[in-house]
Amino acid sequence: MKYRKFGKTNETVSVLGFGAMRLPVKDGNMADIDKDKAISLIRHAIGNGVNYIDTAYPYHGTGLTSPGQSEPLVAEALKDGYREKVKIATKSPVWLIEKREDFDYYLDLQLKRLNTSYIDFYLIHALNKATWTSSVNAGFSDFLDKALESGKIKHAGFSFHDDIDTFKEIVDGYDWSFCQIQYNYLDENYQAGREGLEYAASKNLGIAIMEPLRGGALINNLPADAVDALKNADADKSTAEWAFGWLYDHKEISVVLSGMSTMDQVEENIKIAEKASAGQMSETDKEAMQTVQQIFRDRQKVDCTGCRYCMPCPAGVNIPDNFSLYNNSYLLDMNHSKMFYSLLGPKASDKCVECGMCEEHCPQNIPIREMLKAVHSTLS
Repeated sequence: MKYRKFGKTNETVSVLGFGAMRLPVKDGNMADIDKDKAISLIRHAIGNGVNYIDTAYPYHGTGLTSPGQSEPLVAEALKDGYREKVKIATKSPVWLIEKREDFDYYLDLQLKRLNTSYIDFYLIHALNKATWTSSVNAGFSDFLDKALESGKIKHAGFSFHDDIDTFKEIVDGYDWSFCQIQYNYLDENYQAGREGLEYAASKNLGIAIMEPLRGGALINNLPADAVDALKNADADKSTAEWAFGWLYDHKEISVVLSGMSTMDQVEENIKIAEKASAGQMSETDKEAMQTVQQIFRDRQKVDCTGCRYCMPCPAGVNIPDNFSLYNNSYLLDMNHSKMFYSLLGPKASDKCVECGMCEEHCPQNIPIREMLKAVHSTLS
């Protein structure tokens, strides 16, 4: 396993981090983790050098307002001496914060849920214009100062979903040690993007990457011309190796988080991470990636990453599945997507009642109601 310095923290972290947001589940129920399998995956990763475990208050739950099962599962996995081998990262559910005391309440609750006396990397979760303003008004800076002083957290950071100007304002708004941004070969100029990556690095912030594979969209079922471009450059590389390699090529990036749900994924990602180095991509590699980037940009219709922050929908619409089928109808096969759309039944996009709750929580700022109409118009 390769390791990199994590900005101001002066910690050394594995270039591959285990994202505990897409653990194996039972019968497709995201709130029912298959504990034995999940613990096995996490411990196997740790045994092979992964020392960064990322979770959050709502992961593997029924929505953003209630605690999910990810944090307790991580606590189970880190028993028997594993806690001492890793750094835990979790996040304050800022959308639930109304006053200064709320920050303390959720931190203390998360310490209990994680069965630990301290959290190595504590993030203000999913900051955007609105939640940044509310966090400032609720006294986040005093909270973080006190939490650091008490030893309940070791390092303070934030995760982010908004535009570059907001990102820079947040970076400059507190003495952060690290940040977490969405970044991959398709999102080079999206949200914080490369400009934000370089800006954070110039401030000596450690940088963790989320959505490196866009929920698997950057490795599964690629358009034939994209596959050909990669094979022509290097037939021995998997699509995952291309996607991770593009990120590891950036010297500014410390750790790339991957939501792994199978042992095959864990083992492949470890093998890729063992070869990670800044500047590893040749000019031929870079040209191939630029070709693939353009192919995706020409075909993608909606920028959904499948994070599921929009769920559950009060009307029962499975928003991520609808968007996935919509994108796949242009990237892959229209008839295939139409067939599966017809099977969604009460979860299909035409059941949207346009309440707008989903748009309040979408990190990508997708006009979900408008796009759901486009999905039905295209696939019905």
